[in-house]
Amino acid sequence: MLKKLKTILLKIVDLTALGFLEPYVRLCYGEEPKKQLKLIAQFSAVPIAAIALFITIWAILAPMHKTKSGSVPTPMQTLSAWNSIQNQHDQENAKAEAYNLTGEARLEVVAAAEARQAELVPLVAEANKGVDDAREAEAAEKAERIAPLQAKLDEMKEAADTEEEARLSEIEARAEALDTSDAAARDQLKADYLAFDAWEEEQKDAQSDLKGAIKLIQDEKTPEVTAALLLQKQRNDEKQFIDKLIEVAGEDSRELSLAETEAKLSELEVAYAGASGADTFKTLKKIVREQNKLAKTEDRIYAKPWTLPMQIFRSILCVFAGFLVGVAIAVPIGVCCGLSRTFMAAMTPFIALFKPVSPIVWLLIFMIVVGGFFPDPDKSVVLESLTAFTNWITGWIPFVGDMVTDFDINIAFIASALTVSMCSLWATMVNTALGVASVDKDHINVAKVLRLGFFSRLFKIVLPSALPLVFAGMRISLGVGWMVLIAAELLASSEGLGKFTWDQFNNGATDSFAKIVCMVFVVGIIGLILDRIMIIFQRLVSFEGSVATI
Repeated sequence: MLKKLKTILLKIVDLTALGFLEPYVRLCYGEEPKKQLKLIAQFSAVPIAAIALFITIWAILAPMHKTKSGSVPTPMQTLSAWNSIQNQHDQENAKAEAYNLTGEARLEVVAAAEARQAELVPLVAEANKGVDDAREAEAAEKAERIAPLQAKLDEMKEAADTEEEARLSEIEARAEALDTSDAAARDQLKADYLAFDAWEEEQKDAQSDLKGAIKLIQDEKTPEVTAALLLQKQRNDEKQFIDKLIEVAGEDSRELSLAETEAKLSELEVAYAGASGADTFKTLKKIVREQNKLAKTEDRIYAKPWTLPMQIFRSILCVFAGFLVGVAIAVPIGVCCGLSRTFMAAMTPFIALFKPVSPIVWLLIFMIVVGGFFPDPDKSVVLESLTAFTNWITGWIPFVGDMVTDFDINIAFIASALTVSMCSLWATMVNTALGVASVDKDHINVAKVLRLGFFSRLFKIVLPSALPLVFAGMRISLGVGWMVLIAAELLASSEGLGKFTWDQFNNGATDSFAKIVCMVFVVGIIGLILDRIMIIFQRLVSFEGSVATI
């Protein structure tokens, strides 16, 4: 039983390409302990040490580089930014949940929020005072550093102005007294003026360097100010959350909105029963309006903004949509290229021409072309149908259906997906063609002896033999598509990781830089997971010794 379990574990490790786990499995079964420990040190300890070294160097060097947005975020600041992103998501979930609460549960949430609101008043005031004190100390420290530079600049300007006036006056006097027949004196005057002009430029450059040094000091943000601003932002963000929570669980809650509308509708029903003349129709109109309002309130959900986890799922949806479209195009064309040298010759110019084109160019083209199909996107039946279908599909995916209730398939989403398709299909196409063309000729000869038809040969011989290389191409295509997608979302302003990163760049918040650094790791980790998934599929269709299994 244990031996069978060992075999299963080793197969899983091999299938998932997590080879560094193999020594652990073998060590647990006592197989060559010294060898396994050596492999563990090589494939586990060394990478962990490299990561630790990277984090250490990052932590040391990051504060040394100053920018207009402050110092480069350290690992701890990046982790804090990640916690802030996750906290924002949790807060939006809390507001959405509070909106639907009823009875005592809703009142308890409001009471707890009001208590926290009272606690935050002195904390916010303290954070604001901390920012003022930090800025005052920063201003004093900057003034002390700038003072000698400013004094040197003023002294340099004064000396340069005095010397400039004297030298210029001397040259002007010589020019007025110059004898028209004295060529040597004329040449000397010209040389002296050129020397004066060069000296003047040197003075300007020296003064510009001092002004630049002063400007750098003025633009710096001290760690104390950065920390104080971060605390202030955290306090203000929590206050805004508490204020909004009280609002959505209180006067704007679904329960109170329904109760208010139902009470008003009851009053109108009573009024309508006793109405006469012109008042009858007026009251009837009000009743219908309130009934419609009641129906909308019953169906209404909390309008939750796009948080990072929601952006992640939308980006993954977009990349897979584009990837599948690209595969649907690339595989048939690749099969035809592999089967026919003539077809391959016909396709080669197009592959060579379109493969190097930048994704930005494709995105702009697709934005225009797709926009032409949907002149009025808000009233498009096709887009509404795609949105409804996508929401239905994602509703079956655990956690996603509860997190995102409306993916809103729009022009930007379609253009981004098509850009992914256009930039990622080439690897799959080329690998498919190579796989089909590399099918063992003995297999083809056997198929001819058995008198198999074209489609029988294609689906029973050619495609199964080519699958390892096809999936190797698909793995490369998905990686390329994921890289392209972030840039496409950024430029198209389509909800997703690209837009999230761009928004952080533009909003100029204290922790925006750190959140952008977070996106490096988020995008990288998701790309790694997608690559692992494709490796599993690739190995499932690969045979021992094939190129695709490497």
